[in-house]
Amino acid sequence: MKIGFNTDGLGFQPFEQMLKTITSLGVKKLELPMGNWSSAPHADLDALVSSKDKRDEYLGKVHAAGAHIIALNCSGNQLAPGEVGEQHEDVVRKTYKLAEAWGIKKIIMMSGLPGGPGDSNPNWITTSWPPITTEILNWQWNEVAIPYWRENVKRAADHGIECIALENHGCQLVYNVESFFRLHDTVGDMVGMNLDPSHLFWMGGDPIEAARVLGTSIYHVHAKDVRLERRMVTAHGVLDTKPIDKFSDRSWNYVALGYGHDSLWWKEFLVVVRMSGYDGVVCIEQEDLTMSPMAGVVKAVDFLKSVMPECEEDLFE
Repeated sequence: MKIGFNTDGLGFQPFEQMLKTITSLGVKKLELPMGNWSSAPHADLDALVSSKDKRDEYLGKVHAAGAHIIALNCSGNQLAPGEVGEQHEDVVRKTYKLAEAWGIKKIIMMSGLPGGPGDSNPNWITTSWPPITTEILNWQWNEVAIPYWRENVKRAADHGIECIALENHGCQLVYNVESFFRLHDTVGDMVGMNLDPSHLFWMGGDPIEAARVLGTSIYHVHAKDVRLERRMVTAHGVLDTKPIDKFSDRSWNYVALGYGHDSLWWKEFLVVVRMSGYDGVVCIEQEDLTMSPMAGVVKAVDFLKSVMPECEEDLFE
């Protein structure tokens, strides 16, 4: 496995400065966000799709820095009702076109989340009571998600894409191992998991157990940590609707690697991921608001180097 980086973690830096910064830390594998939940600070998707010259210029800068784009990320909610879903789906379609033009085989996405029948907003069902919730959930899967994804995997293949890694994120239909397999077993091996341990932490799951169950269905890994905050989580539980910038008041927070779970935990997680069959890139996501973005990135790279199963000299090539 190699160390990679989701470039949004240095979104405050211009594109060329980001390349210089991250490669100076030894990281050469890039996951490049193209829009939707990301503001895409380092890529103009429309320009790249429409102009071969711009694509060539962009890749030239990446390669000149000694870096390589290993995946495009278009995570959003393409299943949302109305205009939002249409806009997010447009980004998905353009991302597939760009992936084909660049010969990139891996796409990072989220499953999407519909509303219920007649809803104008997404609706994340997390309980079986009252009974209407089960009816809504089945409608979301059977009438929206499964038809979309059956068509979407065909479209991805037509663009030369070999795998779509879905992040196990809250407020999505696929948010844990069970919901992942509900989709995977229906639409096939094009769809795998982007295993992000941080989300399972705040939902009460165990990412190491999840890796064991997922096995060869792990197609990508995000290195991101969560800290459950003392007193807040025990008093209020993990369901927290306060904005993430209110970190001193929240029950849990996204934190730099090692600031939620120690090196022993991360060593076991990465070894189990490797034993499960994954030998790809582990991409750092920096979303810790309790420190500067630059500090979070540097600490994450140093920490991940110290816990990866491979020797340090093998982590970046």
